[in-house]
Amino acid sequence: MPTSVESRLARPRRISRVGWRIRAALTHVRALLREFRLPLLAFIVVTVGGGFVYGELYRSIRGEFIPLVDRPYIMLQLMLLEAPEAVPPELPLVAFWYVLPVLFIILVGLGAADFLDLFFNRDENRDRWGAALAMTFKNHVIVLGAGHVGLRVVRDLHDMGLEVAVIDLGPDDLAQESLRRMSIPVIMGDARSGATLNLAGLEHAGVFVVCTHDDRLNLEVAMKVRELRDDIRIVARVWDQGLGRRMEQFEMVDAVLSAADLAAPAFAGAALGIEITQTLRIRGDEYSTVRFEVRPGGPLQGMTVAELEAKEKLEVVLVGNDAGSRVDPPADQRLEAGDEVVIFARHDRVLDVVTRNRKR
Repeated sequence: MPTSVESRLARPRRISRVGWRIRAALTHVRALLREFRLPLLAFIVVTVGGGFVYGELYRSIRGEFIPLVDRPYIMLQLMLLEAPEAVPPELPLVAFWYVLPVLFIILVGLGAADFLDLFFNRDENRDRWGAALAMTFKNHVIVLGAGHVGLRVVRDLHDMGLEVAVIDLGPDDLAQESLRRMSIPVIMGDARSGATLNLAGLEHAGVFVVCTHDDRLNLEVAMKVRELRDDIRIVARVWDQGLGRRMEQFEMVDAVLSAADLAAPAFAGAALGIEITQTLRIRGDEYSTVRFEVRPGGPLQGMTVAELEAKEKLEVVLVGNDAGSRVDPPADQRLEAGDEVVIFARHDRVLDVVTRNRKR
C-alpha cells in the first residue's frame, strides 16, 4: 500500500526547537562576552586577583588565613561599601577600603551598567545587540533587504538551521517583529559601507544574498562584497535579465535570480491549472518539475509509470491518490483519472506532456 507523505514543515519540531533555543542562548552569551570583554576581564582581575593579594597581605600582617573562595566576595563587599569588618589600621589593608570603591565606579563607567542594560533591554538596543550578535557568527548567511522577498529568504534559511544576519536601512514593523521572534540580528545601515558589512560579520560569512528591489543597489553591494571577499558566495536578485547575465559574466556573483524568470513559470502553470517550479538550466538545457492531475479520458489514463517514463523520456517523482502519496512509485503502477502526478524532465517535454493530458 502506498504510504502517506508528510511535509517536513508539518512535522513537530520540538527537538530541533529546543536545540535552536539552546544554540540561540549560547550565541547571546558569546555576543555579550565579545561586546563587553574588556570590562568583564577587568572585573575578574580586580575581584579574583585583588582578592588573592588582599588575602596574602592579611595573612602576612595579621597571621590569619582567609579561604580562597571568600576572597573575591570580600572584594565585592568593599566595592559596594559593605565592609566585612571595621577598617583595619594597617596601611596596606586600609588601601583596599578606599581603592576598590573607586575601581568599582570605573568599571561601571567602562560598561558594567551598559552590559546589564543591553542584556535586559535587547529590544530597545536592537541595533547594537544585532551587531554584537552577528559578530559571533561563523560561516553564516548575510541577507541584504528585509522586504517581502528578503523576509521569506530569511525564514527559509532559519528553518534550515542556518545562522542569518540581515542588513536593512529600516525594516517595517511587521518585518522587525518577525525577525525578533526568530532572534535574527538586524544591522541598520547602508550595505555599500564597509563598516556596515563588518558589523554583519562579513569577514566570517559563507554566503551573501542580495535581494532588494533595486537592481542598481544590488549591483553596487555585490561589487563591494566581492571587493572585500573574493571567496564568498554571492547570490543576487535582479529584475533586468541583461544586467544579471553581465554580473555572472564578469564573475561578480555566483548565482543570479531574475524575478521575471522566477515568476514566468508560475504564471504559465497557473494558466494551465498546474504547478511549475523554477526552471533549471543544466548544460544549456532547461528542466522543470511539474505537478498535474491526470484528466479523465486523457492519453495518460491507464498508462503505467514505466510506460510514461519510457515514452516521454521523463522521471515520475510522485503519484498521489485517495490511498496516499508515494515517492518514486513502482514501475507497474497505473495512472488513474484524478491521480496527482509530479514529473521531472526537460522543459519542452514537460509542456508537451501537460498539453496532451489536457486534451480528451
